[in-house]
Amino acid sequence: MMAGKNGKVKVAFFDFACCEGCQLTVIDSLQTHLDLLEAVEIVNFREASSEQRQDYQIAFIEGSITRKQDEERLRRIREQADILVALGACAHTAGINALKNLKPLDEVRRYVYGEHADWYDTYPARPVSAVVQVDAFIPGCPIDREEFVEVVKALLVGKKPPIPDYPVCVECKLKGNVCVFHVGKVCMGPVTRAGCGAICPTYGDGCEGCRGIIPNPNENAMEEVLDEAGLTLDEIMDRFTMFNAYRELEAEE
Repeated sequence: MMAGKNGKVKVAFFDFACCEGCQLTVIDSLQTHLDLLEAVEIVNFREASSEQRQDYQIAFIEGSITRKQDEERLRRIREQADILVALGACAHTAGINALKNLKPLDEVRRYVYGEHADWYDTYPARPVSAVVQVDAFIPGCPIDREEFVEVVKALLVGKKPPIPDYPVCVECKLKGNVCVFHVGKVCMGPVTRAGCGAICPTYGDGCEGCRGIIPNPNENAMEEVLDEAGLTLDEIMDRFTMFNAYRELEAEE
């Protein structure tokens, strides 16, 4: 990748429908990885700077696309960027925002905005990849700060980002964790992408699936495990759709 005159690659951060928690994690990671700032120049990052230049080479996008008018802005970013990265669950899978897709849109709009529902433009939430080509993604809600650093370093040298394609259960095994199913809890770890260090099971909570579903998951087996754990069909679907509603609805079509 061609660096600028100062020898640094220009990067920019943009947000759509999100809480901006992933961008806060980026700021947190940069405080302990100052060496990264020697290799990149941040030219657009609303969370950290008032500067807003448009000559970036790598664009990080946080947030899902929830309005038709967002598409034009996203395409302009895509046209400028040599590399576009989906940052976090909302951009990667449409995240929790896609839960609204499970209900009639007018019903959801009125539930949220009440008598002013007609003032707000919205459509079914979708991941960034449903609108433009995505070159890389960093999963999670929020992202893992160390993984962010590793992804940026890989992109700068032209390598494929080291995002795991195996399940969280592998990380639990490596840590010697007791499976949460054995202590009466439920977990989406068998079908969820690893890379978080199995942080939730490590501290006694089941995985919620925020990093997205692994490639070629055995969903039937996962449903059987949740059924054996005592979950109803509705509760099983709640588990699958917490962060992956867009994927589940696309699979039904």
